[in-house]
Amino acid sequence: MHQTHNMSYAEYGSNIDYMMNVEKKRQKEFEQSQKIIASLDRQLHK
Repeated sequence: MHQTHNMSYAEYGSNIDYMMNVEKKRQKEFEQSQKIIASLDRQLHK
């Protein structure tokens, strides 16, 4: 947690703003990875 988001788990758990920012970032990264996987999958099945 600290290395990725520059905060401890205690900070994450105690501040809703930190929590929301981390979860938004995680969701954005997940969606980007899904787009990359879909793109690679399309290229493999041409």
